Amino acid sequence: VQLVESGGDSVEAGGNLTLSCKARGFWYASYCLAWFRQTPGQEREAVAGLDADGGVRYADAVKGRFTVAWGKGRMVLDLHMNSLKPEDSATYYCAAEGGCWMHSGPWFTPSYWGRGTQVTVS
Repeated sequence: VQLVESGGDSVEAGGNLTLSCKARGFWYASYCLAWFRQTPGQEREAVAGLDADGGVRYADAVKGRFTVAWGKGRMVLDLHMNSLKPEDSATYYCAAEGGCWMHSGPWFTPSYWGRGTQVTVS
C-alpha cells in the first residue's frame, strides 16, 4: 500500500488550499481514508475522512472550513481547506485502514500512512 500526498504550500491566513492523496495497492471492500495533521512536539490529530460507504467525519476544529471528498480517479482523497488559519499550519498526512467505517467515538487507528505534505499559514 502506498499513500502519496500532494498540494502542500505556504498561504496567507484566510486563503484556500487543496490537498490530494492517491492510494495505490489498496484493495479492501470497506475502508477509511483520512487526513491527519501534526505539528512539532504535538500528537498527530485527525482532521477529516471518508469511508467506502460514504460516511464522513470532521474534527471540530475544521468543521465548516474544510471539506473532504473523493477526487478524480480511483482512491483519490481531496481535502479542500478554506479560511485557513495560522493554527492550521502542520504536516498533513494521508492515512488508510481496511475494514473500517467512519463513526462517532475514537478515530480509527490507521495501518497505512503517507509521508506527509507541509501546509504553512501565515
